[in-house]
Amino acid sequence: MRLIRKLPRLAARVPEGHKGDYGHVLVVAGSRSMNGAAFLAIQSAMRAGAGLVHLATPLPSAAVIAPMAPCCIVHPMPASPDGSMSDQARGHIGELAKNASVVAIGPGLTTSPETRRLVIALTQELDRPIVLDADGLNAIVDNLYAIDRVGKPMVLTPHPGEMARLAGLPSTADVQGNRVKTAMLFAQRYEIIVVLKGHGTIVTDGNSMFVNPTGNPGMASGGTGDVLTGVISALIAQGLTPFDAAVLGVYVHGLAGDLAAKQKGLVSLIATDLIDSLPGAFLELEKVDYQVALPG
Repeated sequence: MRLIRKLPRLAARVPEGHKGDYGHVLVVAGSRSMNGAAFLAIQSAMRAGAGLVHLATPLPSAAVIAPMAPCCIVHPMPASPDGSMSDQARGHIGELAKNASVVAIGPGLTTSPETRRLVIALTQELDRPIVLDADGLNAIVDNLYAIDRVGKPMVLTPHPGEMARLAGLPSTADVQGNRVKTAMLFAQRYEIIVVLKGHGTIVTDGNSMFVNPTGNPGMASGGTGDVLTGVISALIAQGLTPFDAAVLGVYVHGLAGDLAAKQKGLVSLIATDLIDSLPGAFLELEKVDYQVALPG
């Protein structure tokens, strides 16, 4: 096992650069009841430096989110009666993905049967790196063939409860009692990258491992995982390998949380505070040599 002791670096921005140089993130997210999750994912992807961010979201959600996110291109998708994404969106998303650098799937999608079928199909059919989170993970719990050696980079970002369900463990406590082993074995088995969230977030591809030193208890609130999905996706779009993007992404995400906590305190910290603090976190990175002291 190789421990990562230095953070990856993003390429410097150059005077002649344009938005096409910094990647294209496609986010597949949202539902009538969870527009906020999609909004957090796209806003964080933009703040983390993606050149273009597109959102595929059900029609009712598109009408709400588009006016809130003028820097994002919003694509209304067919919706099921409950306002979730219909599996009829499959072809539309496939076309959009042809121009994407990376596809993020999951925030706020719900676990409706149609949406679950859609997620499983997309993990099989898309030929782009995929970041899978939230309801994207819930869709594959009983369909792990959908991520089994799929021949493209795939980053899964489970919290401990989701990790327990994915790994077939009885409880969250079984994950928390052996976080490193659980994450590494799952990553090895399916040849994917696992970001096991929580105190000391673990990033592993089954061979290398990074334990994140940033972050704080105030980040244990709804929506912060959606922010992480957007950040990691944006870093992949800008040219980092998916593993390096996950390592740098969790570090910057936690650093933004630490900066926000200095202003808001731990009790009042919410996910939008992290997005507001991302610019400061990236500025902080420019002041350090990216050397990270790992716990233990």
